[in-house]
Amino acid sequence: MDDLQFFHVVASSETLTAASRELGCSLPVVSKRLSALERRLDVRLVQRGARRLVLTSEGELYAARVEAILDQVRELEDTVTDGSGALRGSIVVEATLGLGRAHIAPLLGDFTAAHPGLHVRMQTSALPLRPHRREFDVAVHVGTPPDSSLRMRRLAENRRLPCAAPSYLAEHGAPSSIEDLVDHNCIVLRENESDYALWRFGDADRPRHVRVHGSLSSNDGDVVTGWALEGRGVIMRSEWHVRPHLDRGELVRVLPHVPTPAADIYALLEDDGHVPRRVSALIDHLAARLPGRLRPAPDSSSAPGE
Repeated sequence: MDDLQFFHVVASSETLTAASRELGCSLPVVSKRLSALERRLDVRLVQRGARRLVLTSEGELYAARVEAILDQVRELEDTVTDGSGALRGSIVVEATLGLGRAHIAPLLGDFTAAHPGLHVRMQTSALPLRPHRREFDVAVHVGTPPDSSLRMRRLAENRRLPCAAPSYLAEHGAPSSIEDLVDHNCIVLRENESDYALWRFGDADRPRHVRVHGSLSSNDGDVVTGWALEGRGVIMRSEWHVRPHLDRGELVRVLPHVPTPAADIYALLEDDGHVPRRVSALIDHLAARLPGRLRPAPDSSSAPGE
């Protein structure tokens, strides 16, 4: 069990140096212990020489099985030693930068307050998920999941909406069709590995798209939205992100008559047949609370929004 827990930390770390910090021992000690484990198994688990820690195919298989075994052991210990049914253990949650900061982090804070026996670690990233690496217990993802082998549960509905500031539309006019977007300064969000300049419209039965261009782009969603608020162009952003600006009139949805594909928010986890009770409880918590945060009840004293 000690070796399993040791390799779980190694496999979940970006480098051996990071693993040594997590384990509270020196880098030479970690390297020596890893070599001893490999000799015992008679197999190479980690590729040497890479700047980032890279698992061999055998290491990836071993890491996945180790995680499943440790989960089952923790679940068994919880059942045997804690008759109260309290949740214990650790959960690693991965989320996108904007959604993670604005909504997932507060919900995780509420969850740990209700379950003090848990330790939840959230890591935010703009990079694509790497499901072959056990880097998370739950990943909160916007849009179509990148890997069909992942188990998923929809947490909230969402769409990506084209919008612009009233000042931009007053100066340049509003597009009346998606083809008109090629004549506008479109601010592009360069996220993940997607074809970020290809804006999609329509639905699953009648998809449409247009390739846009403009003078500004960024991999930071807040920067992109900030430029739009300054009247510098048209953006295509998730409704959860721009809804407050739309409700306040700081942004205006363009092409409101043209539907956009769903970009719902999902909880993703490995489809290995075993989901620890603490992970299931967290996903239930997110599914119950996240929609209300994204679409709060309107103030009855104010005029209805769009």
